[in-house]
Amino acid sequence: MMDRMKSLLKQGDMCVLATCSENRPHCSLMGYVTDEAAETVYMVTLKDSRKHRNVLDNPRVSLLVDTRQDIPVLGRQGVKALTVHGVCRPLPTEEGRPLLLELAGRHPHLEPISSHPDAAVLEVKVEGLLLLDGVSDAHYHTVSR
Repeated sequence: MMDRMKSLLKQGDMCVLATCSENRPHCSLMGYVTDEAAETVYMVTLKDSRKHRNVLDNPRVSLLVDTRQDIPVLGRQGVKALTVHGVCRPLPTEEGRPLLLELAGRHPHLEPISSHPDAAVLEVKVEGLLLLDGVSDAHYHTVSR
């Protein structure tokens, strides 16, 4: 099951990032890439964004990746939703530079952000994965490091 979860995470490239600061949740639609093991997720944002400030205040985040775009409207019972729990940190500029190039290559529409001098790469170390396969078949796994 873990392989299916990681495969879904690697095949996707868009997610909803949920952050929280001062007990106020905030969601952002994000393009992402993963490492080869699908245990780390990388996204780009600007340093003055709410999500960046939230991560500095509270590094616990959640991501949602789903397959709804792959399923015709009448087939929604087949949608898979993967919730990722993890810890997020902005990478130092030099460490994030190669990832900015990878993110820009996978997501050309993010070029105004990825090329901006205040761009920051967010790194999410995956701690747990919850796969909802259809409307009621749920599986949870922790990621051991």
